[in-house]
Amino acid sequence: MPDILNTEINSAIEKLVSKSKSVNLPDELREKLDEIFMQLKVNAKAEGTFWENYQRTSKYIEWITSLPWFSENKDILDVDYATKKLNEGHYGLDQVKERILEYVSVLALQKNRDPDHKLRAPIMLFVGLVGTGKTTMAKSIAEVMGRPLIRIPFGGLGDPLYLRGRSRIYPEAEPGAIIRGIRDCKVNNPVILLDEIDRVADEALNTIMGVLVELLDPEQNSRFTDHYIDYPFDLSQSIFVATCNNTARIATAVMDRLEPIQMPSYTDDEKIAIGRDYLLPKALSESGLTAQEVQISPDIWLSIVRPLGFDAGVRTLKRNIEGLCRKSAKLIFEGKAQKVVIDASNVKYFIPQW
Repeated sequence: MPDILNTEINSAIEKLVSKSKSVNLPDELREKLDEIFMQLKVNAKAEGTFWENYQRTSKYIEWITSLPWFSENKDILDVDYATKKLNEGHYGLDQVKERILEYVSVLALQKNRDPDHKLRAPIMLFVGLVGTGKTTMAKSIAEVMGRPLIRIPFGGLGDPLYLRGRSRIYPEAEPGAIIRGIRDCKVNNPVILLDEIDRVADEALNTIMGVLVELLDPEQNSRFTDHYIDYPFDLSQSIFVATCNNTARIATAVMDRLEPIQMPSYTDDEKIAIGRDYLLPKALSESGLTAQEVQISPDIWLSIVRPLGFDAGVRTLKRNIEGLCRKSAKLIFEGKAQKVVIDASNVKYFIPQW
């Protein structure tokens, strides 16, 4: 029986060794794994704890071998393409778009003149009220660069370990949000969106700002160490983008590493254009409707834009348009109408709060 058990244990360890050798890993990390496997073999003599340690080690190897240590995304550095995509996704905001196009131009120039040069993108902080397009602009940066996006929400965040992971000595430990996102996107240079960094919980503000300093400092993020992985991962080629409503709660050391870009509030005329040309076509499509089946009278657009008074962003507008499309879809599906025309006579039905 002991021989059978030893054979089973040796086979299990060999599977982990084989898995670790099946991927390209940093040399120092491979040496670290050799030590872990040696400890596991020594622990094999203690049958009572071996399988518990084996499961913990197996989970660690699974994480290590799934990370893109050397896999980079190839950028799209085309200003014309970037201009087209920004205009497709955003109405107005010309000064914000121009800043992004300047950054794309700088990166393209660096790449063309020195292909081996490590790109250093500025870290943009979009500052503005709710609904002014901060998060969607960050998503557009990922799209124009052709990079995957990792979004990490900071709203209400109260534990820095959410970002940095927990040591493997704790049961149920796992990597933090940064490494989890890197694993999921499968490249080591994504766009990482740090969303609402001014809205972390009060009790964790200082410690989370400390993590942000390391993430955003190019001298430190080349060796970002997650507590679970316990080995530096190079984030220096990632593009970081942050958002906030205001900068009052952001530490000075963090602000020193950011380039604030103010997101202006939309005027009523701008929101009408956004609603008519961007939001309505998308909402119709998502509701299974056509532009011929639902029409909005031009003279009630202001009622749709601000049924409850001034709103800096377009979230209320988006909800109103999606709501009236759903109501229209219900009327058409039930056979009560073949075409819906929303005007002053029925707008209260489609937008109840008006």
